[in-house]
Amino acid sequence: MGKRPATYTDLEELPPNMVGEIIAGELYVSPRPAVDHMVTSSLLGYELTGPFQKGRGGPGGWIIADEPELHLGGNVLIPDLAGWRRERYSKLPRGKALTIAPDWLCEILSPSTEARDRAAKLPAYAREGIRHVWLVDPVVRTLEVFRLEGPHYMLLTTFAGDGRVRAEPFDAVELELKSIWEE
Repeated sequence: MGKRPATYTDLEELPPNMVGEIIAGELYVSPRPAVDHMVTSSLLGYELTGPFQKGRGGPGGWIIADEPELHLGGNVLIPDLAGWRRERYSKLPRGKALTIAPDWLCEILSPSTEARDRAAKLPAYAREGIRHVWLVDPVVRTLEVFRLEGPHYMLLTTFAGDGRVRAEPFDAVELELKSIWEE
């Protein structure tokens, strides 16, 4: 007899120092992120929020959230950052879960989650029609930019190091990669 599909109750029963997600009926559990992971996520969110959410030095028009709990297509997913174009999602709802797929999201890679982020989460994000995904590796200092083309993601570019970049969908403003790496 096969394993039963994971439920939201399984997530609620996890200890507070663990993060759980349900992807294609399977429960995935990880420890809370390491410091370099958290700092990179926070710094990237900070860099994007000013110009894209607040309209300071940029076009505005986005809502950006840290670690939103997404309930999409039977999955419970928690990307490190996600963004919705304001015209699609004028105000985030109160409560715990979001049911509208973001327009962009970012996963900060770590040794314990990279395989899952690439092999399980990217296909789930594609099925939900999430147009842009960034994968950021704070250890090797890379930013991979993907765009959904049909049912799969196409890698548009990989940026490395500390340079200045323009990356979809936030290419209206130049991002200095040096500003997102923990120093």
